[in-house]
Amino acid sequence: MTQQNQLVAETTSALREQLVSLLTGSNAHLSFDDAVNDLAPELRGVKPDKLPYSIWQLVDHVRIAQWDILEFSRNSSHTSPPWPSGYWAKEVAPSDDATWQQALEQIRQDRNAFVALLHDPQHDLYAPFAHGEGQNLLREALLIADHTAYHVGEIIIIRRLLDAWKK
Repeated sequence: MTQQNQLVAETTSALREQLVSLLTGSNAHLSFDDAVNDLAPELRGVKPDKLPYSIWQLVDHVRIAQWDILEFSRNSSHTSPPWPSGYWAKEVAPSDDATWQQALEQIRQDRNAFVALLHDPQHDLYAPFAHGEGQNLLREALLIADHTAYHVGEIIIIRRLLDAWKK
C-alpha cells in the first residue's frame, strides 16, 4: 500500500468512527435515548397547545425515517413510504407500553444496523448508490444524525413544556 493510500484508509477509518459517534453518542446535544429516558407513560401522547405533535408522534416519525434511510442504504429495491402520510403516526399516543417499547427497540436496532454498514469496509462512504440520485452512505449517515437531532430537540422542548425534564 502506498503512503497516499494508507493516509486515505486512515482518514476514512477515522471518519467512520466519527460518524458512529455522531449516531450513537451525545456530543453537542443529548442522545435520542437520553431524550426519551424515564418519560412517564401518560405524557407520551400529550400534544401541548399550539404544537403539532406529541412525543409519541415524534418518536414514531424518527423510527420510520431512520428505517427508511437504512433500507434505502442497503436495499436497492426498497420503496419508501408515501410522503408525508407514511412517515407520521396518526395516533397521538402509543396504544400501549409494548408499542412504545417496540418503537424504541426498532430505533436502536436500526441504528445499530446502520452503524454496521459504516463499519463494513465493503461499503464505500463516498460512492453514490446505483439506485439513488447521487446519495451515498456518508450523506445518509449525516441525514440520520441531523434528522434525529432535530427531533430530539423537539422532544426535549415538549418535555420541558410538560414539566417532565429535570436535566
